[in-house]
Amino acid sequence: MEFSTFLWTTFGAFVTLATFSFLYKDNPFYKFAEHLVVGVSAGYFVIILWHNGLEPNLFQRLDDGSWYFLWLDSSRPWYLIPSLLGVMMWTRFSKNYSWVSRWPMALYIGIATGIAIPLEMANRVNKQLYATMSTIDWANFLGHGHFNLLDTASGLSQLLIFAGVISALVYFFFSKAHTGVFGGIATFGIWILMIGFGASFGFTVMARISLFINRVQYLDQNWIQNAFNTANENYSAWFQVVFWLIVLLIAGYIVRELVTYHKTKSKTT
Repeated sequence: MEFSTFLWTTFGAFVTLATFSFLYKDNPFYKFAEHLVVGVSAGYFVIILWHNGLEPNLFQRLDDGSWYFLWLDSSRPWYLIPSLLGVMMWTRFSKNYSWVSRWPMALYIGIATGIAIPLEMANRVNKQLYATMSTIDWANFLGHGHFNLLDTASGLSQLLIFAGVISALVYFFFSKAHTGVFGGIATFGIWILMIGFGASFGFTVMARISLFINRVQYLDQNWIQNAFNTANENYSAWFQVVFWLIVLLIAGYIVRELVTYHKTKSKTT
């Protein structure tokens, strides 16, 4: 590992540990990592929006015109309309003319809503209804050749999906008291909802655990085993110097915290 690569790898390890330090409490190391992520993300997305948004969708489509005439001599000058709407958004920062930004905002929200509602209905509602209304395979009720609840094509799984959807919908029907058979179906609907919420929460937790494992592997494989491997042909004593500087920085902060704690405690007593 070259020294420049080692510096970037060490910086990545430092930022990782600084983020984990929030588990102790809010501290300057965490604030540095937090501000760095926000700043880098904002700059990154500005560049992405410029190169993937403005440049191909506006400037490249007006490139046959001249900016001296505000591209009015372009063969496609109508692309200036969305650009003007975008400029009108900036009036939001003016106290006297902030009302101008309501027009492009209203247009944007209206178009986005018109696009989003059909997509959401098709992906989140219609497809779920189609899955609920699939024909129950009574010939393979317990599975294809053997009992298998995980076989989504088995009749039993399809029946459970249908019963679970109906029961969950019954639970949200409040015009009738949840008593008797109706109450039993609503109770089963509660179980179905809790299973769904639990599976969703478990999936989210496992995704976060996967991210945590990835960062631990980074610290172990990319930093400790690689950077501090004396058999590495590019190994340098400067690797250890940078490492101990970081250790001294952290140790200095811990000492500062202990001194502040004892001073505060002595004042209270």
